[in-house]
Amino acid sequence: MANFLLIGRYPTSTGPHIRFTLARRIHGWSWQAFPIGMGTGAVYLTLSGLNQRWPVFRTIETVFFFINLVLFFVNISTLTLQAILYPRQAIRLITDPTKNIFIPLFVLSIATLIIGAIKYGVSPGIIRPTVIYALFWIYVTFSLAISFPILIIWFNKPHDIRTFSPTWAFLIFPIMLVGVVAFNVLSTMDASNPRAIGVLFIGYVFQGVGFFVTMFYICIYFLRIMMTGFLDGSQANGAFVAVGPPGFTALALLNLGIRSREILTQNSLISPNAGEIWYATSVLFSLMLFGFAVFLAVFSVVPYSFKLRAHLNEILGCWALTFPNVGWIATAGALGDVLSIPGFFILQATCALVITLIWLVLSFFTLVAFRRGLIFYDREDVVAEDLEGARGSD
Repeated sequence: MANFLLIGRYPTSTGPHIRFTLARRIHGWSWQAFPIGMGTGAVYLTLSGLNQRWPVFRTIETVFFFINLVLFFVNISTLTLQAILYPRQAIRLITDPTKNIFIPLFVLSIATLIIGAIKYGVSPGIIRPTVIYALFWIYVTFSLAISFPILIIWFNKPHDIRTFSPTWAFLIFPIMLVGVVAFNVLSTMDASNPRAIGVLFIGYVFQGVGFFVTMFYICIYFLRIMMTGFLDGSQANGAFVAVGPPGFTALALLNLGIRSREILTQNSLISPNAGEIWYATSVLFSLMLFGFAVFLAVFSVVPYSFKLRAHLNEILGCWALTFPNVGWIATAGALGDVLSIPGFFILQATCALVITLIWLVLSFFTLVAFRRGLIFYDREDVVAEDLEGARGSD
């Protein structure tokens, strides 16, 4: 098959040229393709949390969910072909500390799909709650199986703090998002079900691990900008990644606290007032983390206009403007419900509109960059060299 794709090295007709163009696409694909799907998921996740939802919104959300699903399978199939045809390139992407930080985004994409399946598959009766429960444990398994080995590979080499980027925290993001997946799964389960206890506690445990580890990354981020100033160039996009941990943790704590009121009480755990205490504590910490996330978002937006280096070949990094902000935007709506403050709903609706507009802009420029061969497209000599190397090893 690899030989077939290489026929067009010196094209003499349209067919061979197309075949080798496909080879260059497959070789040039990377794990950095997953943020496109996650940015797509950000749209339906923010819209689904709105306080006022018109029926047309559900249709729009469902369309975005299926777009995300298609993008996920395109990424998986292309990277699988790359591993088969160009194993040296696949290994390079896994072992390179500057590139393997995007591998955990594969797991994060699964999280957006599981939440989408809950929102658009369970209520119509397409997907059974037992399937969602199984998917939760599959996600937990993937989180551990992917994050820990990549963390070992990444920390096995020293890194210069002066080049630090919050995107390095992607390594622990799958574990941090377990709490978010957990409270969505709990929405499909009866509070008296003993299985709900395990989901609740695992959600808290993994959310705690992920949040506190990512907080160390955020501390290093502040230390770095104290030494070198705001992130500039393509790294300016990575500043938005720092918004994710406090935002998603605020969302997870608040919703897990809501579930705790029923689960702890109905299962007679800890004490008769444990559920209410956990809930009240969750609201307090959620509000504090929400404020921190909003601060980080503003702290990222302000220098963005004069620090970003706008080049189409770096468009993939711009997708960081979307999915890390989902946590605090959804938290705004949840706090509006809990605290009965309408201002939170206005903030949530405004930000949901902004996220949708950003998706439209980024999608257009990503397609332009893809069409021009500025992304996911390797040089001919690089592809040929890896193919010759694969032949030699055989």
